[in-house]
Amino acid sequence: MKKAKKERLSSAGWRVGSSAEFLGLTSEEVVFIEMKLSLAQELRRRRQRRGLTQTELATLLDSSQSRVAKMEAADATVSLDLLIRSLLSLGAGARDVARVIRSAERRPAA
Repeated sequence: MKKAKKERLSSAGWRVGSSAEFLGLTSEEVVFIEMKLSLAQELRRRRQRRGLTQTELATLLDSSQSRVAKMEAADATVSLDLLIRSLLSLGAGARDVARVIRSAERRPAA
């Protein structure tokens, strides 16, 4: 949020904070969410780079298109394990996965 807008809202009596503060998330929960988001975004990037549709990726993973959509959206029902195994199936290596997870630490807090 831009500084001017933040100041305008604060002066009008609004409390301005992050989504993590609003939801009462611990720092560990924020890091977990950021990791999941980073892995999901990388899955979508790799799928698109390979020119695959969600349906084609689902076939490769022996899954469904709707499950791939949930994976790419970092849905709460999707585990980190599934995201990592899917990235490995698309040719990512351990270093690639580690890089994606590390990038979550550099994301601005929600």
